[in-house]
Amino acid sequence: MHDYSATVSDVVPAIYARQFGSPRLTISWRLFALAIAMGCLSVLVVAAHLKPSANGYGTHQEMNLEGCQFLSRTGLPCPACGMTTSFSWFVRGNLLASLYVQPMGFVLAVCTTAAFWVSLYIAVTGIPALRLTSMIPATYWLIPMFVGVILAWGWKIFIHLHGIDGWR
Repeated sequence: MHDYSATVSDVVPAIYARQFGSPRLTISWRLFALAIAMGCLSVLVVAAHLKPSANGYGTHQEMNLEGCQFLSRTGLPCPACGMTTSFSWFVRGNLLASLYVQPMGFVLAVCTTAAFWVSLYIAVTGIPALRLTSMIPATYWLIPMFVGVILAWGWKIFIHLHGIDGWR
């Protein structure tokens, strides 16, 4: 005869248990989240004030920065060529142009926008919203990000060498 007196909690391991009344973040962590939100917002505001370059790179020169030395010396765009232009197109809502001129710039603009909203949410509510994302192993996002940078650079070189760089 079997003893069925064991309860379900004795048999089934707890995979997920919701924490009721989870603690709010301290004021210092909330201010840190607010600083991150303001940093992300400042990047997006600067991109909104810059006019995207029609040739797909060089928008950063509007901020009195030098042109790409890698491009001028090798004739090939560097991995960051077109990032500022991509951000500038992104904040204007022209997502296709942003993706076309620099795919990794588009991805980073999306991440910057998401980081702004998540950080602002954390700062206002004090809820530690990123608790679950810390459980994701770094290889799950580092390797795809590295591959994405290489592929985006390859795309930028391809459109530059074929004379189809930029967005008009």
